[in-house]
Amino acid sequence: MKKKILALVLIVALVASLAVALVACDNTDKDNNTVVSFKPIAKENIKFGLIALHDENSTYDKNFIDAANNAAKKLGVQISIKRNIPEDNACYEAAVDLVNEGCNIIFADSFGHEDYVLKAAQEFPNVRFAHATGTKAHTELLPNFYNAFASIYEGRYLAGVAAGMKLKEMYPDATSLKMGYVGAFPYAEVVSGYTSFYLGAKSVMNEGVTLTMDVKYTGSWYDPVAEKSTAEALIKGGAQLISQHADSMGAPTACAEYSQKNGVLIPNVTYNISTKEDIVVDGVTYKSTYLIGSKVNWEPYFEYLINCVINGVTAVGFDYVGTLATDSVQVLEFGNDVSDAIKNAVAAAQEELLNGTRKVFDLSTFTKADGSTITSYIADVDTDEKFEGDTQVVLNGVFLESVYRSAPYFDIRIAGITELK
Repeated sequence: MKKKILALVLIVALVASLAVALVACDNTDKDNNTVVSFKPIAKENIKFGLIALHDENSTYDKNFIDAANNAAKKLGVQISIKRNIPEDNACYEAAVDLVNEGCNIIFADSFGHEDYVLKAAQEFPNVRFAHATGTKAHTELLPNFYNAFASIYEGRYLAGVAAGMKLKEMYPDATSLKMGYVGAFPYAEVVSGYTSFYLGAKSVMNEGVTLTMDVKYTGSWYDPVAEKSTAEALIKGGAQLISQHADSMGAPTACAEYSQKNGVLIPNVTYNISTKEDIVVDGVTYKSTYLIGSKVNWEPYFEYLINCVINGVTAVGFDYVGTLATDSVQVLEFGNDVSDAIKNAVAAAQEELLNGTRKVFDLSTFTKADGSTITSYIADVDTDEKFEGDTQVVLNGVFLESVYRSAPYFDIRIAGITELK
C-alpha cells in the first residue's frame, strides 16, 4: 500500500512539474498573442555573451566564466565576457554592448542583474537573454527571456552528510555538536542552501546527539575581509566546522589559519570550488582544512542554450532546473584524509536522491524554529513587490523546492539553526 501511495505522489509531482514545463515552453508574446519563432543560426555565426558580477577572483563568477568558456569551445562558437558588472544600469549597458558586438545569446549571472537584462530583452526581441537565479521569466513571458538555476540544495545536502560524518569522527563521545555558516544575504536562495546543508548533516547524527548551526550574514556576495571575519566569529562562538554561501576565500582561509595557530581542526565545506591546496597568506603557508564542496555546473545549460540557437528552437523554456541527473549539480572532490565511511555515506545518500527514495526537504525530518510541524506552505513563487505567498509547494509531506520556479523559494526558518545578528 505504501508503495502505491508513493507512486501516486510521484505521478502527481511529475504532472505538476510537467505543467510548469509546458507553461515555460509557451513562447507566445503576451502583448500581441503572436508566437515568436527563431530561425536556425550556423554555429560559426553565434556569439555567446556573459555578464559577470565580478571576475575570476570570485569563486561564484569564476564558475560561470569557466563553464561559458568550456561550452563555447566545445560547440565551436565565439564568446565575449563582461566582468565586474554591478547590479545597476551598467548591466543594461553591458547587455547593449554585447548586442552591438553581435551576440545572439546573453547570460547574466547575478540576482540583481535581472531587471536590467529584462529591459534589454524587451528592446532586442531577436536576441535571447537568460539569467541565473531570477524569478520573473515565468510571469513576464517574453519569448526571448529565460531564467535558470539548479537543485543545488541536493549538492549542499550531500556536502552536509560529509560534514556530519566528519564531526562524528572528530568528536565520537559528544552529545552536542555545532556548525557555522557564512551567508551573504537572508534570501531564499541562501536559506534553502544552508537548511539543506544542515539537514544533510543532521541525517547522519546518532540518536541522542544534538546538532545545531549558527548562520551569520555578511551583506555581500563577495567580500573576502567580511567573510573571513564572519567565519572567525562563528568559530569563536563554538562552531566546529564552517561552510558558506559566499564567494571568496575568506572562510577557507579563516579555518586554515585558526586550525594551524590553535591546533584544533576546523573543517571547511566550500561552494563552487575545491580549496584542497595549501593556502598562503602574507607569505605564510597554512594547510587547508577543506573537506568537500558542491557547485552548480553551468556547462550543460550553456550548451543547451547554444544548441537551441543552432537549431532554431523557439520553446526554450522560461525556467530551467539542472539536477544531479543532468550533471548540473556536482559534489566536488574530497579533501585529504577523508575516510571511506564518509565517502560511502555521501555515495549512498546521492544514490537515494537520484532514485527518489530520499527527499531533501522531507517535512518529517524537521520542524519550524518554534517547534511546530509543517503540513502545508504557500511560497512566494510569482514574486511581486509585496513578496506575498501565492503557491502551495507541499505535497504529501515534502516541500517541493525548485519545481514551480527554477530559483529557490524555501525560506522557512527551522529548529536547530540560529541566524545571528
